[in-house]
Amino acid sequence: MSTSPRPSPKGPASFAGLAMAMLPFADAASADLPLGRLLRLALFQFSVGMATVLLNGTLNRVMIVELGAPAWIVATLIAVPLLVAPFRALIGHRSDTHKSALGWRRVPYIWFGTMLQFGGLAIMPFALLLFDEADTFNLGIVAAAASFLMTGAGFHVTQTAGLALATDLAPEDKRPRAVALLYVMLLIGMMFSAFVIGGLLIEFSPTRLVQVIQGAAVLTMVLNVTALWKQEARNVEATAPSRQTPDFRELWNAFVKDGRNARLLTAIGIGAAGFAMQDALLEPYGGEVLGLSVGATTSLTGAWALGALAGFMLSGRMLSRAGDPLRIAALGLVIGVMAFIVILFAPAFASPAMLFAGSALIGLGLGLFSVGTLIEAMNLAANATAGLALGAWGAVQASCAGLGIALGGAIRDTVSAIVMSGDQTAAVATRATGYTTVYILEILLLLAGLAAIGPLVGSGRRSATNSGESNGQPFGLREFPT
Repeated sequence: MSTSPRPSPKGPASFAGLAMAMLPFADAASADLPLGRLLRLALFQFSVGMATVLLNGTLNRVMIVELGAPAWIVATLIAVPLLVAPFRALIGHRSDTHKSALGWRRVPYIWFGTMLQFGGLAIMPFALLLFDEADTFNLGIVAAAASFLMTGAGFHVTQTAGLALATDLAPEDKRPRAVALLYVMLLIGMMFSAFVIGGLLIEFSPTRLVQVIQGAAVLTMVLNVTALWKQEARNVEATAPSRQTPDFRELWNAFVKDGRNARLLTAIGIGAAGFAMQDALLEPYGGEVLGLSVGATTSLTGAWALGALAGFMLSGRMLSRAGDPLRIAALGLVIGVMAFIVILFAPAFASPAMLFAGSALIGLGLGLFSVGTLIEAMNLAANATAGLALGAWGAVQASCAGLGIALGGAIRDTVSAIVMSGDQTAAVATRATGYTTVYILEILLLLAGLAAIGPLVGSGRRSATNSGESNGQPFGLREFPT
């Protein structure tokens, strides 16, 4: 007498194992930090990406085209949040040594940063609508500067304390995967916000501007509160008001006196400036020199984003094979040099395809460099000083990138003015000369970054995360983008 086959008791377990194997970031989870909790924590990066797109992208066009603001005012407003970037190391240190009877170190700073970000976005549209006479100094400019400063300060504080909290929560062998997840969430936030906010503002009106930006403020609050909820355990002893805390100057001096740390920060600054000088120039370069349409130049950002995602995948593959984070960062610099060489030769071949390939390579190189240097910074950070180390990384990276963007625009304009002539044919060459001068300088900076980071590779501390990886581990969705 035949009987129907009994279901295998391993069926559900096998299905769950297959689902986890196919799910990106599955390897980032651990018993102490499950995947759902880690994904929820990463939401603060989504809000940072949204604020970055608003400040550096969408509002540029709105202020210049729809509101008639001069370009110099817009550039100044965009630069205002960079005033906070150099203080990220101090912010991280304060979160390391925070005194509170409630027992939280990171939570107060993430909450305070969220409130600043929310407040800045809440008043921003009304400040922008006060640009009634854009050529004169008025209340609108003061209010807009205050809103940009609050928003920028908010996401700098939130990101610094949030990365430090991720370092506290993630086991040491899982930190590279946690870093990759946080970076991907930042990129997703930027891409999603660019498409949604840009689409909502196609039919521009003052009312629509208020609705969109204040909607972003409310979404920031929802995302950050969700990310923060029940993440940091209370430890009253660690935050006791009566305990002695080290002085920031002493810790900072000890940190930078370590020649390896100082050299790493130097390499981060040079590399960040080298990659960032083209940020405001690549799309105008495609339009002026290669004659691309607005839609075609806008898609250069998409090529950059795809390159950045590929950078996360490649860094994951290298880490799964016991790769050194500094080698990953150095590879990113090499790819960046190749990218700018391709972009330089694109006009000679009248090839938009080369420009798109160069843009994708910039994203690939920047992704590798950023993840590699951030992982190395996390490896430097003990739990007691995670905020200081990660704040130093953020301060150097953001400050030098902002300085690079400003210098790139200034150098382009200066070179173009110097070689200006009345001949129409020479005018095209003149425009190209300004851009190519910047790209050549970027190549030189990336080579200087390689010179700075080279002696660090394979010396000093080895990443504890690499020692636990097995050589020859297969790479697939499970490892993306670890």
